[in-house]
Formats: sequence, structure tokens, C-alpha cells
Amino acid sequence: MKCLAIQLLVLLLAPVVSAQKPPAVLARDDGYRGIWYANQPSKDEYRYKYSGGFATYPQQQLPQAIYAKEVNKTFFCYGGRTREKNELLHMVSYLDHTTGTVPRPAILLNKKTDDAHDNPTLMLDDAGHVWVFSAAHGTARPSWIHRSTKPWSVDEFEEILETNFSYTHPWWMPGKGFLFLHTRYSAGRGLFSMTSADGRAWSQPRSLAHIGMGDYQLTWQLGQRLASVFDYHPKPVGLNERSNIYYMETDDFGGTWRTVGGAVLEIPLTESANPALVLDSRAEKQLVYLKDLNFDNTGKPVVLFLTATVYESGPKHGPRTWFTMRWTGTEWVRRPFTTSDHNYDHGSLHIEPDGLWRIVAPTDPGPQPWTAGGEMVMWTSRDEGATWSKAKMLTHDSLRNHTYARRPVNAHPGFYTFWADGHTLEPAESRLYFTDREGSQVWRLPESMSGNSAPPEPAW
Repeated sequence: MKCLAIQLLVLLLAPVVSAQKPPAVLARDDGYRGIWYANQPSKDEYRYKYSGGFATYPQQQLPQAIYAKEVNKTFFCYGGRTREKNELLHMVSYLDHTTGTVPRPAILLNKKTDDAHDNPTLMLDDAGHVWVFSAAHGTARPSWIHRSTKPWSVDEFEEILETNFSYTHPWWMPGKGFLFLHTRYSAGRGLFSMTSADGRAWSQPRSLAHIGMGDYQLTWQLGQRLASVFDYHPKPVGLNERSNIYYMETDDFGGTWRTVGGAVLEIPLTESANPALVLDSRAEKQLVYLKDLNFDNTGKPVVLFLTATVYESGPKHGPRTWFTMRWTGTEWVRRPFTTSDHNYDHGSLHIEPDGLWRIVAPTDPGPQPWTAGGEMVMWTSRDEGATWSKAKMLTHDSLRNHTYARRPVNAHPGFYTFWADGHTLEPAESRLYFTDREGSQVWRLPESMSGNSAPPEPAW
């Protein structure tokens, strides 16, 4: 019995390793089309809790794009669809900044669902291999890790691991390997980490937080620092009462997690009142929708979030309020940013080396008001979020709402933010867009391609 117990312990602590399959040359699609998705019918004029073109959804997993200066390309992934059916394809591609063109997008796999929670994320390792982490919404479908066989290429991929995880945050820590933050479903949504020096042999999942019925997180990396900002879902309502903001970070490959002030945390976090708490929204009777996490030009974290009084769509409870919250070194300073008309109006916060803050978000009403998304706007602040200027209306007179503006890692000035559009009241086509750092132009990725590559199309 003692020997059996030892054997079981060895199996539990053993690294996760998958049998390898032969690499596969990926098929190419003839254009860029996004998945359409809707969640929780509302039985009113707004149809759903949220809906629309969700190729770059959800906010609680990232990154979906990364710039590689070695080849002057921005690699990106998104949730695509077949031309005939609204069925989720995991797509991988890149913008070649030298030629100003995109290739036909590569089809990594068909998830055989229309659930955009299953969208992919990607990362580059030190050698330039493209890694794609394919999520699953809960435990009903599998998840995968794939790796390109050649550096800086999306032509051929090998399957590294088939398993199950959700809301993926794959971060390559230079010289160390992957520190992979993600969610696992068990009595709600728990936050976990795994590590791997080479992406092939993985540590067992380590629980980081499971408060109430679970948590949603955003993450971002600065050198060897990796930070997570997250909420919690109180019982008995759960995720529709998402509350509070917590912050923790690590600088030793996930071995130790600390508060923003440097105090060591006892992991996993399981109580709503814990040292990582930085905003008690329950005391203010507000729901919290996390939007982005970044570091300012001195290395201090800044959180972008939105508050609402209810989870439902519609004007009955007024506009939703956006805030930034910045760590000064001694305290968190919260400042209002603007308002918009839906809880799932998602945008991104860029902070540039000269201290300029730039937000791209659908803060103006779109053609389907009081539903997810709207018209995309670029805002700037030169005083750490104290005041904001509407620098550019990026979209206007649109047929469909735009939302889920996403920020690439090491964003190139020519591919600074990308997103998708989609009608929110009925299933419809969805297109993908990106803009440059100044918002001088919005480009649409080509829906139909006759050749192997094509330039993106000016959208307005």
C-alpha cells in the first residue's frame, strides 16, 4: 500500500507531456471572416446579454497579437468561421509591415462550435516559433497547444498537447519558458498557472485563486514581471454579479506571488477579503467589468475597467462608467474616463514611452445602441488619466457595432489595435479591422482574396 501511494504521488507531481502527432501543413482560407456569437437571451428588444462579431473576444484571455521586429511582422490569431456556416475556426496569420500585405489566413483547427469563448491566443518563444493556445469554454470540449515547426511561420504546426483549459494567458518569460495562466472549471472558475521550459513538458496546474464562485482575470508582462488583475463572482449569483478588483504579480516565474506593495501572498486566494484587494466594488454596490491592464513608463500598473449597476442591457439603469486606476507607489488613484452604453463595450489602454496614454474603445453609440460595442474612438491623456481628449473617431456611419479592441504585445505603430464588427440583434457577417498608432486610417482585412496575399483595405 505504501508503494502504491508513492506511485500515485509520483504520477500527480509528474509533468504533463502529450504524445506527439506528425506536423500538419495548414489549409488556407480565401479571406478574413469573424465568428458571430450571442450569450444569454434576454427576451427583450436587446435580444441578448451580449452579442455580435466576437472574433477578438473575450477580454479575459490574451494576447491575440504580437509584433516580431526580427521579421517586421505582427502575428495574430482570431476566431474565424467557414463561409457556409457560423462554426468556429481557429485562424492564424500576420501583417507583413515590409510589404504591407497579409497572406491568406491559416486554418489551425475547427472547434465545431459557435462559442467564441473557445477563441485562441498566441505567443512567440525566444526562437520565433508561433505557439497557439486553443481554449475551451468549460469542460465539454478539448483544448490544444500547437507550435509552428519553423520560426516566424504559420505554414505548418505540430500538436503539442490536447487537454482542457479555459481563458488562456500564455506568456513566454525570456530565458525561462512559459508561465501559462489560465482558468479551470470546478465549482466555478478558478485561476491556475502552469510552467514549461520548452512548451512540451508542463508542470501540474497550480491553483492561484478561487474566490466565491470563481474569478475572471487580465494579465500583462513587463520583463520578468507578470501581473494579474482579477474580480470574483459572489454566491449565489455568480458571474453576473462580478465584483471587486484584486491585483497580484510575480517576478520569479510564478514561484512567489506578491501584492502591488510587495507583500508575499498565501496562494491560493480563497476569501473575498484578502491582501490582494484593491477595490471593494461590493461596498459601492457596483459591478466591475475589467478591460485592460498595462504598466506606465515607470513600471507601475494601470487598470482600465467599467462599472455598472446591473448586468442586463438597456438604458433603464443609465450609462456605464469607465475608470482608470493607477498605482502611484503608495496608493491606487482611481479617475473617471468616460461613459458608454453597454457593459461589454471593450477597449484597450496603450501607454507609450513618453507617458502618453491612449485608449481605443467603442465609447460612442453604434447603429445598434445599448448593445455590445458601438463606434470605435481613440482617446488620449497626457496627465495620467486626469483628463482625456477625443483624438479621433475611428469608425462612423457603420452598419454593425464594433467591439473588443485588442492591444498587441510590442505593438507596431502600423498595427496598434485590432477588432471586429457585427450586428448585435441578429446573426450576421463579421469583418476584422485594425488601426495605426495615430488613428490616421482604419483598415479592413480582406473578406475575399484571389491571390496568396493582399493589402488590407481602407475601411473609410
